[in-house]
Amino acid sequence: MSSTPLPARVRVTVPPLPLAPALTAAARRLCPGAPVDALTGAALAIAGGSVIGAHLRWAGGEVQVVETGWRGRGIEEALRGALPPAD
Repeated sequence: MSSTPLPARVRVTVPPLPLAPALTAAARRLCPGAPVDALTGAALAIAGGSVIGAHLRWAGGEVQVVETGWRGRGIEEALRGALPPAD
């Protein structure tokens, strides 16, 4: 994962696909243009029970978004490092 420690209440997870309904809704909120129903990989950052960041991958593309207040705290790197390299 990342060499920068994450804030204490943040964890990064790689949930199984397809995403559960609550995680699908969170991914759509953070990444409205992403084809959430066609994902080949997803890493989510969660703080206090809320999804605050996502790195989503699908055939032909990927996107990463972290909520503004959480940027620059190592979360971006942790999300990138949670997924294996694209094929």
